Amino acid sequence: MNHFSRMSCNRSQRQLIVLLFIAMITFSSVMQANAAEEKTKRRRKSRRAAAAEQAAGPRNYRSKNFIMHTDLPKKEAEDLLKRMETMLRLISRYCGAPCRKTIECYVVKDLQKWPPGSLHPRGVQSIAVGGGVTLSQSQALLANDQIIDADAVVYAVAERGVPLHEAVHAYCALTFGRTGPTWYSEGMAEMGNYWRQNDSSVKLEPIVLQYLQNSEIKKLEEIVYGVQNSGDSWREYAWRWALCHLLANNPNYAKRFRPLGLALLNKQNVDFKQVYGAMFQEILFEYEFFIQHLDQGLRSDLISFDWKRKFRKSRGNSRVRAKISAGRGWQPSGLMVDAEIEYQYSVEGHWKLDKKGPELDADGNVILPPPTSEPAETDNVIASAKPAPEKPADANDSNEASTAGQLVGIVLIYDEDTGYRLSKPFNLGRYGTFTAPETGNLYLRCHDKWNEIADNSGTVSVSIKEQGVGAPLIEPKAEVLRTSRVRSSNK
Repeated sequence: MNHFSRMSCNRSQRQLIVLLFIAMITFSSVMQANAAEEKTKRRRKSRRAAAAEQAAGPRNYRSKNFIMHTDLPKKEAEDLLKRMETMLRLISRYCGAPCRKTIECYVVKDLQKWPPGSLHPRGVQSIAVGGGVTLSQSQALLANDQIIDADAVVYAVAERGVPLHEAVHAYCALTFGRTGPTWYSEGMAEMGNYWRQNDSSVKLEPIVLQYLQNSEIKKLEEIVYGVQNSGDSWREYAWRWALCHLLANNPNYAKRFRPLGLALLNKQNVDFKQVYGAMFQEILFEYEFFIQHLDQGLRSDLISFDWKRKFRKSRGNSRVRAKISAGRGWQPSGLMVDAEIEYQYSVEGHWKLDKKGPELDADGNVILPPPTSEPAETDNVIASAKPAPEKPADANDSNEASTAGQLVGIVLIYDEDTGYRLSKPFNLGRYGTFTAPETGNLYLRCHDKWNEIADNSGTVSVSIKEQGVGAPLIEPKAEVLRTSRVRSSNK
């Protein structure tokens, strides 16, 4: 082939390559344009479908235990059904009885979307003011008032947990034929609204929490024996919730609360004081203590008081010993203190304020390994320390700031006329002396925010005796940690 022919061939190849490249770009642009157009079409179709769903009005949704008529969007309706099923499973397990029938619910987001006559007038009335109502009826034998059949229908707005609240009423009506006295009925319905699997911590609507935190505490007797009007107000519901939550989760009272509730639901001749008479003063005290420290995440089981521990006065050279856990509230020391007597204490051990946090001694000092050398695995490490960051003092506890992780004390006083009360707390620590502010039983705890003690760990050993009597307590030696423990505490 001559030179001219080779040049012509190369030029033809280049032209072909250029044409192919242009074709590829054109094809890619067309494909991108088609994809964008298809995506736009899908978005428009989705929006039209959502608008059509909203315009279509109420629809029916079913689950294992519910049939729900609602104008909620499909996803919201399905999510609500899942929460209601979880709630029903928990309350059925608590009461030891499955629901007898499917619960029918009318859940309304916009009343304007419901055809005239599609809702019961009483349901419309409750929904119009932002609430709900459960309409129930039952059939019972005249001879013994035993329930043989029952029906219940829920009407509720789709906000603030109202459907779950009313579903508890429906469960009780269908299963027991009754919902119990108002304080129990509404208190348990509010609990149903907040119940979660394996989680007994406080999780309230912000407006409810703020109301309870900033209001004068409603007396327990007024909640149980005062005027009982179902549907009176969410504020009254809040106090009933507080009492039921405490009784259901505080280990001092939970064992009696469940049988009490079942007896009330079965219309047996029982009374609150009849069941709790021997411990009524303790309930009064712990109920008010619970409200005073109420916050999101608070656990009533961890702040419960141990009423079984025996207390005694310090005698001669004998000392009182106690184990104090970082993960609980006020714990009994076993010592009856006198306001005129000085006491000496010594504390060994350490604790943590969260799972990944450093270990602290009873002064709240962080225990650290030496900052330079890395000892052998079998060597011991003498701990050094630095102060832990201070947290604000609990407004309900003290006017004096305490270090996070510091051992603190308080005195529980009992008066036959006024019942139980607490002194002002006072700071202790790892070693030293104190004079109690009042005479009574000494309680101790690790200083931390009340709603953050659930993730604390560790226990310290406390020894206390009267100062100046017998041999003095020896100051604990500096902390000694194994290398492996030092590493784990600084991960």
